[in-house]
Amino acid sequence: MAASTQENDSQENMKIGVLALQGDFDAHRRRLEELGAEVVLVKKPQQLDEIDGLVIPGGESGTFLKLLGETGFEKLKQFVRLKPTFGTCAGAILLASEVENPKQRGLGAIDMRIRRNAYGRQLDSSIREGKLLTGLNGSGSPLEMVFIRAPKIERVGKDVEIVAMEGSDPVVVRQGRAMASTFHPELSDDTRVHRVFLDMAHEALLEETRGVFRGGPSLSDELNRPRRKGKDRF
Repeated sequence: MAASTQENDSQENMKIGVLALQGDFDAHRRRLEELGAEVVLVKKPQQLDEIDGLVIPGGESGTFLKLLGETGFEKLKQFVRLKPTFGTCAGAILLASEVENPKQRGLGAIDMRIRRNAYGRQLDSSIREGKLLTGLNGSGSPLEMVFIRAPKIERVGKDVEIVAMEGSDPVVVRQGRAMASTFHPELSDDTRVHRVFLDMAHEALLEETRGVFRGGPSLSDELNRPRRKGKDRF
């Protein structure tokens, strides 16, 4: 079978996981399915081996760390190093290299400093209009943004791309195969932010497919490479 045919098949067979430990993960599931993705609700570490990309939803980042446990955290850290991952709100906090208010560890997938609850309490939540800077044909156009106890990105590294802004603040960023949003795109009718992530995941899967054709290990092979054993649960 020709490589181009294999690549087309890889797009059709792509599976996206949604970390289903807390938060409104079902809203992400509905949005991704609306856009044609096959969705897996991820509740066990071994499910990370079965997916091509992952969404980490909102919630409470400290609670995420407790629910993940040490083994789950290390498994997730390895995953985000290799495969496309999109974090919203609390998920964005987890992907950061530096977290403030208070300080806590993160997965370090994106070189940024992020401040928790920077927009205030839940009562201070708001719907604002920002601007999408990259992506599909809507590039540079207005974008509705739902902020709920949202974090704020205070610094980004030189290799971080800003995807969307709200005023002077970056609110969607990406670096490599990781992407983060400080607001909740799953609560808006606008699908473009999720589309940008799915485009990233498609491209990563095509790169993996091409690597296998050249005789190299796939991303899944690398993810499954034997490492220190731990309890098989989050």
